[in-house]
Amino acid sequence: MALERQNLSFPEEERAGDEGPLQGKAVKGCYEWMEAIIPALILIMVFFTFVIRSITVSGPSMEPTLMDQYKVWVSCIGYAPQAGDIVVVDGSGTALDEVIVKRIIATEGQTVDIDFDNGYVYVDGQQLDESAYIQNGITRDQYDVEFPQTVPEGHVFVLGDNRIVSKDSRDSEVGMIDQRCIIGKVQMIYQPFSAFGWVA
Repeated sequence: MALERQNLSFPEEERAGDEGPLQGKAVKGCYEWMEAIIPALILIMVFFTFVIRSITVSGPSMEPTLMDQYKVWVSCIGYAPQAGDIVVVDGSGTALDEVIVKRIIATEGQTVDIDFDNGYVYVDGQQLDESAYIQNGITRDQYDVEFPQTVPEGHVFVLGDNRIVSKDSRDSEVGMIDQRCIIGKVQMIYQPFSAFGWVA
């Protein structure tokens, strides 16, 4: 009987001995997978933190170009402000105290004037043709800023496309935007899918 018990125990010992190398291979494979995936995840995090950021538009101030709750991709590195660009601004330096989305109308050294009677915007004496994104002649709402205004060094003058409701550089609580507060330029709408595409 003792011999039978010994014979019966051999297969169990063999199986136990076989599991060791298999487990070692599995652990090694797991470590190798982690070594490959972790750097990739770090690169993705860096990319979406410093190169491209996702921003959700809040409010109607950029309609009809960007509707409330649209999700957009914003390029953050190497951006130099240019008139006509839609930018995302850290509004903590303004009365808005939030991230805002506006269109750059003029950059440092340029002079902005607004004919509120007829609704036209002028930069350096030239009337802007804004028909690519809004109806011309709708900038009739004046806040407390007197015009003309010359944009100081290192700043930009911004307006929302929805001139009736937008709180922007026409209001002294927002004023000229320090370029250092610009997070980046809006490049693309990615949600909703029906509006997917590049932003002009």
